[in-house]
Amino acid sequence: MKPPRQTLRLLLAAVASAAILSFLLLAPPDGLSPLSFLSSSPYAHRPKLLFLLAGQSNMAGRGAVVHPLPPPYRSHRRVFRLAASRGWVPAAPPLHADIDTHKTCGLGPAMPFAHRVLAAVPSPDSGGGGGGNDTPVVLGLIPCAVGGTRISMWAKGQPLYEFAVARTLAAVADGGGNLGAVLWFQGESDTIEIDDAQSYGAKMERLVADLRADLELPNLLVIQVGLASGEGNYTDIVREAQKNIVLPNVLLVDAMGLPLRDDQLHLSTEAQIRLGNMLAEAYLNFNSSRGPKL
Repeated sequence: MKPPRQTLRLLLAAVASAAILSFLLLAPPDGLSPLSFLSSSPYAHRPKLLFLLAGQSNMAGRGAVVHPLPPPYRSHRRVFRLAASRGWVPAAPPLHADIDTHKTCGLGPAMPFAHRVLAAVPSPDSGGGGGGNDTPVVLGLIPCAVGGTRISMWAKGQPLYEFAVARTLAAVADGGGNLGAVLWFQGESDTIEIDDAQSYGAKMERLVADLRADLELPNLLVIQVGLASGEGNYTDIVREAQKNIVLPNVLLVDAMGLPLRDDQLHLSTEAQIRLGNMLAEAYLNFNSSRGPKL
């Protein structure tokens, strides 16, 4: 015996409602309510203060993903990520999931960095004032880091370098705004061979010069992270090279001493939060007397 037509309609409506409810409850990233996630953000098409995230696994993020996410990793209405498709999407970890695709990405320093930067620049619509600027700061993160890469793989003409430059130029061309800094965390793979370690400093200086030339930003700020660990026996040599970079507008934030995961190579989630705050402090201090970027 077939069920009455009205009963079928009610059953189908119930199933559809359940499916929609499941999507609303499960789809949004942490920190965004279902309705706000589905609605278009008023900040999505605003000019953004951009940050290029480059290097290897500790920048891509290998911190353990925990639920619920710690507050520094939750989505924010004014923080966006340039997806692999080069479209802006709400930033939510793992930021490099569609970039560093051959590894399992976790939590890195970029989201804590973004939260700390925004906390230092109150939005006018939050009642905190805008420091004389009525336009709220919107951040655009450009993930480009890939685990297990040596600095020679980031040289001009190599795929990783060209990929990062192309993504950055695309972000700016799309009304992205200004590039605030390059956040660079790399070098662990250059501690394996003595030749790589000894040539690290010269290659890093060449990389900075090439980025500034190709992005047409001669004073581009580059914040490099001093290694907390290495894959080989020459970590001290690479760290010394990082400390001895003499180019203007190149800062060093030292990660040595931050907690590592059990592999003794990758930073823990706690360490990534601390590193993100350290990077933000370096950026904010550098720009404290330079006025707003947007």
